[in-house]
Amino acid sequence: MASSLDIIDHSPHHPDPSPPIPSASNLILIDNYDSFTWNVYQYLVLEGAKVTVYRNDQISLDELIAKKPTQLVISPGPGHPITDSGISRDAIRHFAGKIPVFGVCMGQQCIFDVYGGDVSSAGEILHGKTSPLTHDSKGVYAGMVQGLPVTRYHSLAGTHITLPESLEVTSWIPKDDGSKGVIMGVRHKEYTVEGVQFHPESILSADGRIMIRNFLHMRGGTWTENERLQKEARAGGVKDSIEKSLPSAPKKNNILQQIYARRKEAVAAQKEIPSQRPSDLQAAYELNAAPPQISFVDRLRQSPFDISLMAEIKRGSPSKGIFALDIDAPSQAKKYALAGASVISVLTEPDWFKGSIEDLRAVRQVLNGMPNRPAVLRKEFIFDEYQILEARLAGADTVLLIVKMLEVDLLTRLYKYSLSLGMEPLVEVQNAEEMAMAVQLGSKVIGVNNRNLESFEVDLGTTSRLRSLVPKETIICALSGINTHDDVVANHRDGVNAILVGEAIMRAPDASQFIQQLCAGQSSTAQRPKPEPLLVKICGTRTPGAALAAAEAGADFIGMILVPGRKRTVSDEAAKSISQAVHSFSRPSSTPPAIPNIPSSTATDFFASAALKLTSAGLTRPLLVGVFQDQPLPEILSLSSRYDLDVVQLHGHEPIEWASSIPVPVLRRFSPGEPGLGNRGYHTLPLFDSGSGSGQLLDAVDVKAALARDAELRVLLAGGLDPQNVGDVVRAAGADGARILGVDVSSGVEGSDGQQSIERIRDFVKAAKEIR
Repeated sequence: MASSLDIIDHSPHHPDPSPPIPSASNLILIDNYDSFTWNVYQYLVLEGAKVTVYRNDQISLDELIAKKPTQLVISPGPGHPITDSGISRDAIRHFAGKIPVFGVCMGQQCIFDVYGGDVSSAGEILHGKTSPLTHDSKGVYAGMVQGLPVTRYHSLAGTHITLPESLEVTSWIPKDDGSKGVIMGVRHKEYTVEGVQFHPESILSADGRIMIRNFLHMRGGTWTENERLQKEARAGGVKDSIEKSLPSAPKKNNILQQIYARRKEAVAAQKEIPSQRPSDLQAAYELNAAPPQISFVDRLRQSPFDISLMAEIKRGSPSKGIFALDIDAPSQAKKYALAGASVISVLTEPDWFKGSIEDLRAVRQVLNGMPNRPAVLRKEFIFDEYQILEARLAGADTVLLIVKMLEVDLLTRLYKYSLSLGMEPLVEVQNAEEMAMAVQLGSKVIGVNNRNLESFEVDLGTTSRLRSLVPKETIICALSGINTHDDVVANHRDGVNAILVGEAIMRAPDASQFIQQLCAGQSSTAQRPKPEPLLVKICGTRTPGAALAAAEAGADFIGMILVPGRKRTVSDEAAKSISQAVHSFSRPSSTPPAIPNIPSSTATDFFASAALKLTSAGLTRPLLVGVFQDQPLPEILSLSSRYDLDVVQLHGHEPIEWASSIPVPVLRRFSPGEPGLGNRGYHTLPLFDSGSGSGQLLDAVDVKAALARDAELRVLLAGGLDPQNVGDVVRAAGADGARILGVDVSSGVEGSDGQQSIERIRDFVKAAKEIR
């Protein structure tokens, strides 16, 4: 019988054999006459099992029972499980609940059939097709990334509609809409019985040996028994299966070194992928593809709290396992930013912490355009300049360098490289020796990890003991183990400048409330801010007289149509006259309504400052708006300058990015359901309209739905408004109506002759201003 040292893994994924597993000393593999049985056997042996193979028609159930197997594996095979699996189904019935059972392809179909499910056509015939797998990260999928490629050879599969009550779906191929597609894995809810429809043993399947490894370390016949035996093994000093399988580390084989070894393997493989090679990243950087960055040091010194918060996004950890798998990074980041975090730390390590560089990229994108946004930290086990450049291109403002895992020369090299990209790193230390290295390096921000990375025990006194070893101007951050306001107060008292908190916030039912309680000692009781005065835009203005009448009535915007060929289009002479009238107008001095300023110590949503950007100094005159529709950008810029426009309104299908090229605030029209309404960093405010000059009233349901989808969105409302209905339309939005910053009217202030009515202009402004 072959040993693991006698067999070569021809796949590129995990070539090194593992030591023998005592609890897998008599595994029986049932061969359903399939060529892949050899590959299954190969992977089982490479992962440390002692394996005996029997064909499905050459051993009886009694003979099988007499062999007293430690595990049972059912191989792939041709045909249908009812007619072509031989002893396989009877073996599953007998050994389920007694020992771990694993089925591959037909093996899974046998499991599905045994417990009452229907195995029928999968709707496609697959032969060597690779598909991205979504899974539940449990059982054979423990410690594995999402979306990994798996290889499929099948035309049959278990169906969702006939899924037996005793089984649960563990993996699937997602449909285009993200819903669950063809079942790729099932697990018995009570017994240690699992199956996979794909082929983990194929060289085209990523991390197939990890799945085999996870199965081989299962014990007992039930999941309850497996959990008990695993705990007993750990308590008795038996190493965890992951520890056994990872390559030897250069130093002590602790958790940090295990992660380090795995990351080195992953990064080396990634560097070989076209589009992700070092040369590809460097080319992108030299083409200025990296998003704008902010100063990590400066942002840490800005906080609404006594101590700055570095709020972390992570879904699991080596010490606590998975605890927040369902949370998406951008939604969590937005909560952190608006709750007062100075830094958002994003764990990008996939196996233990369940993160990725795509999390960081999405976080940076959702912060785009946010005034005073938090700095973004890539929290990763960094040992290569490649990872730092990758972080910068994804939008990081800083990276983590862990002194414990880096030799002095490498630490110095990585620190200097990070500085060359404009990023001051967060340098992590744990003891006095490491602190001395960080200080000698010249680090401006040093994080003290209260968690021992070898034992993962937490000592909250670590940071305070090391504080005295650093220069006063150095920012000191306490990392790990901070869960309560008392912890925060103690750190502040000891001179700590910032705290990093991850798991506690990720577990909190309401992250925003938790941050207030953690950092300020009280839950947020802030009242809903008083709605800002409703802004009024009178559009379709064609004469200086109408413009002055609107200004005198209290309008905030005077709009003129600069689109050729429209019934309200103004001539060049009229446009210049209207511009002169508006710019010369001045209201009597009075106390202007209070419009909030942009806070200096915390982030705000991009649209929160829209009213501030769209009002004249002292509110002494309305702003002049030029309306354009599908005209060339040079023409827009030329006419904007010619008529001294205060605001440009884009009313067609102009690219959203044009707003960045226009030197004045931009209003952009959107109809219900049109993409881009909430894009931050471009148009100052979206104009929500039923159609281009249609005069059709917006459906209140559409307005409420748009505001409900985006809790920070502000809009200017247009379409079918008049003095009689404007109040009802705004009030119909309910509490969300406070985020309707203004109303826009054109045909609603015209008389029967199609000309603007001075009386209706006054009535509309009066009615709108009475709303708030």
